[in-house]
Amino acid sequence: MSYEQNDFMKDPGGDQNTVLQKENNSVPAAYFLLVLSVLFWSGNFVVARGIHEVLQPATLAFLRWALALVIFLPFTFRKLVRNRRIIIKYWSWIAVFSLLSVAGFSILIYMALDRTTVVNTALVNSFYPVLIVIGSWVGFSDRITLRQCIGVIASFSGLMWILSKGQFSVLLELRFAEGDLLTLAAGASWALYSVLLRKRPQELDHFTFLAAMMVFGTFCLFPIFLWEISNTGLPRYSPQALGGILYVAVFPSILSYLCWNKGVEKVGANRAGIFVHLIPVFSIFMAVMLLGERLQYFHIPGMALIFSGIFLTTFVGGSS
Repeated sequence: MSYEQNDFMKDPGGDQNTVLQKENNSVPAAYFLLVLSVLFWSGNFVVARGIHEVLQPATLAFLRWALALVIFLPFTFRKLVRNRRIIIKYWSWIAVFSLLSVAGFSILIYMALDRTTVVNTALVNSFYPVLIVIGSWVGFSDRITLRQCIGVIASFSGLMWILSKGQFSVLLELRFAEGDLLTLAAGASWALYSVLLRKRPQELDHFTFLAAMMVFGTFCLFPIFLWEISNTGLPRYSPQALGGILYVAVFPSILSYLCWNKGVEKVGANRAGIFVHLIPVFSIFMAVMLLGERLQYFHIPGMALIFSGIFLTTFVGGSS
């Protein structure tokens, strides 16, 4: 019997306690990663809306992921080659993940931002956590707790308060158009991606998994990109557009996906989904800091409700 075996026999619960302690310590770190991913995605919406008149949706989506792949590939090429048999073994799952997120979500949300207002996009975007919870329940029979429901309702109410500027009657005047339906389709794609992340090939680390998705997604977007420029012509790359492409290639593409995938792995899709409600909150702060807009009276109660919902869903009462 080895020394490790003797040590384990002396304290049969020692290793298990150590693992549990590490898992508990990793939860706050997972929440921090989820906040970072949502922060970067908030910037993605702001940048995409700012340059939508210069770059068409498929063009922006393709250039975003092609540049992200060029930046990311030198760090992951050896891992891709070393794990090529695993990638081939699970190619169908990797293709599904890539179609839902890299290709599907990106092009749908850029098409939406090209066709509808920011307010309507944010409103439909607020349903994403609900779609994730429903998807987890339908697909994997995940339990939906009362606390979870209250948290979702609280965050959603806070978002509605902000979007309506403190007057819920404003919501009755909104009309949903093609862009809003595209936003909802993007949300369904992202929710399904998040729910299915539990099926991610565990033999692949997060870097290799993301690199493989980038390769599949870029190839999927390339023919759509060619079709679009054949109809609209090549875009004019202003400094603003080039800066926007660089931002969406690095932050919402590489960093956000690494943070989100790791966070969902640690706390589950249901808990992670509630953090999507932070997107309009971060957007408000970005507008105040970068565009000189003023923080309005209705922002504070709305953000308080959003954070209360996140707290209820994640931190109160142990695991769901």
